[in-house]
Amino acid sequence: MYEVYPRSFADADGDGVGDLRGIIERMPYLASLGVDGLWLTPFQRSPQVDQGYDISDYCDVDPLFGTLADFDELLASAHENGLRILVDIVPNHTSTDNPLYEAALAAGPGSPERDMFVFRPGRGADQSEPPNNWISVFGGPAWHRAAPDSATDTEWYLHLFSPGQPDWNWENPAVAAYFERVIRFWFDRGVDGIRVDVAHGLFKAEGLPDSPTVPTVIDGLRSNPLAMDQDAVHEVYRHWRRVADSYSPGRLLVGEVNLEPIRSARYTRPDELHQTFAFAFAKLDWDAATWVSVGGHLEEVRQSTGSAPSWALENHDIVRTATRFGGGALGRRRARAALVALLGLPGAVYVYQGQELGLPEVDVPVAERADPMWQHGGVSRDGARIPLPWVSSATGTHGFSPSGAGRPWLPVPEGWGRYSIQVQEETPGSDLRLFREATALRAALAADGAFGSGDGVRWGVDGDSRLIAERGRGVRIVVAMGEAAVPLPPGEVLLSSEPLVDGMLPASAAAWVR
Repeated sequence: MYEVYPRSFADADGDGVGDLRGIIERMPYLASLGVDGLWLTPFQRSPQVDQGYDISDYCDVDPLFGTLADFDELLASAHENGLRILVDIVPNHTSTDNPLYEAALAAGPGSPERDMFVFRPGRGADQSEPPNNWISVFGGPAWHRAAPDSATDTEWYLHLFSPGQPDWNWENPAVAAYFERVIRFWFDRGVDGIRVDVAHGLFKAEGLPDSPTVPTVIDGLRSNPLAMDQDAVHEVYRHWRRVADSYSPGRLLVGEVNLEPIRSARYTRPDELHQTFAFAFAKLDWDAATWVSVGGHLEEVRQSTGSAPSWALENHDIVRTATRFGGGALGRRRARAALVALLGLPGAVYVYQGQELGLPEVDVPVAERADPMWQHGGVSRDGARIPLPWVSSATGTHGFSPSGAGRPWLPVPEGWGRYSIQVQEETPGSDLRLFREATALRAALAADGAFGSGDGVRWGVDGDSRLIAERGRGVRIVVAMGEAAVPLPPGEVLLSSEPLVDGMLPASAAAWVR
């Protein structure tokens, strides 16, 4: 699956922001990648406080990205090209612009309208203190006054993310009914599945007690167990699974569950979500021992629970691997090897737009950063969201926007064109060409039975930092993670990220051997 971040993929109307029409126009490129489908991050109506993850209308397209008619055309085009479509749904929180939240503010304390959200009286004699000590993932208190200028409305609302993203109250059955209508809306339009944002959220600990230790912003999605991973959430996904299975063909449910593997596995029991992302793997640095430790733990969880991980090394929230793995030419070479290794693993694999190009993280100038995490908590994800370079031209937006368009929503750095799709299409051995070779071979091996989606993986590393992940059907993924070339195990070399040297796998390279 290929993650499309619409804001930064392709801008068809020239306003500096990517849109659905841009995705439609680039569908031939997407089809050429050999992926099975696309995960679209939010394009629904939103004031864009959190670049779309603050949805105000779950069943419409924001005019910034186009119209519902554009979406229907995109869906039809994807299906014509053999690509499935996942849409992002955000059930933990919404936008302060959602008409239901606006109605809750107007209705006042104690109203049924407020019971759709998490409102509580403040603490202290004048109720001027937050209801508990929770902090938001974006930094600062997780509570804001509902009506700060009111002398009589002393309630606060919970927002585990930005103040513009109030949390839904999932204790209220009306919220569950609301979201069933939302997922059926998209399933009825023909989408192939949904990706569930913050899937381990939704319910909070009874009584909303203080956290014994004040969570940190870093890793905030898992550091406050009172706000996440409550047992009641599993019944929601059991119901959604019944809804998804009622369609023909059945629809896919993928969860963002940022928990330890043994806890995350509970979300993919046979009657719940189909997949969750292996976040422990997505955070890896370039270190053989850590890869083996994390990979081995994920395999132990798979064996004990039957829940297979969904692999990813990048997404729109994570520092790009070319930078995370050392930066410069070395980091890009390692990122290339890591992607080959990733595509060799059994089960679902998710890649993020630009990963197939080896794009590095960009240090966006402070004055031009748009991420609310930067504004509230001093952490910026903008560097992984720079618009894609389509052509190598030395001026303009490198084909992201039409000729003559204004500046894109995030600045394109100097020299960005050298990573462009145009350049890599024309360059033998480029990252893009290697990615296509790997996806084509992966599909062929799956078709002839050499790659089984249910294969286990045995992880190991030797003293030469030679990592070997051996699949259950005799295919080995070998990664040279040290500074020297390593020998390959006996067998046929199916694919290598770099040319072999005297039969050896060079440093910072990966190969598949059968």
